[in-house]
Amino acid sequence: MSASESTAAELIQLTERLLESIAGGDWETYAALCDPTITAFEPESLGHLVQGMAFHRFYFQLGKDERPHHTTISSPHVRVLGDVGIVSYVRLVQKLDAEGSPVVRRCEETRVWHKGLGGWKHVHFHRSVT
Repeated sequence: MSASESTAAELIQLTERLLESIAGGDWETYAALCDPTITAFEPESLGHLVQGMAFHRFYFQLGKDERPHHTTISSPHVRVLGDVGIVSYVRLVQKLDAEGSPVVRRCEETRVWHKGLGGWKHVHFHRSVT
């Protein structure tokens, strides 16, 4: 495996950990993976750029969804530019709705990672729901 393939695999693995921390309501892991100055565009921010962790922490404080779920990163694409890694993919989340029927939710996501002295940190994301 080349160095770039190894870095791409590492960034996908970090992204998987990040998504599982979100799905599992694991604030400690999420906070450890993210830079405190993270920025984001996401449906919940209603078109506004949000900065920092407080906006995201609110959703973790609501508690974990106990229903079964499975997250798939579909068609990932990784681009590494020096100490920056960009991971783009479609996120598929399989879970049960309120009636117990299986449903799939789809999001297009781009995650930006920065490698500093402490390793890779998640610094920005853009998430769209269709």
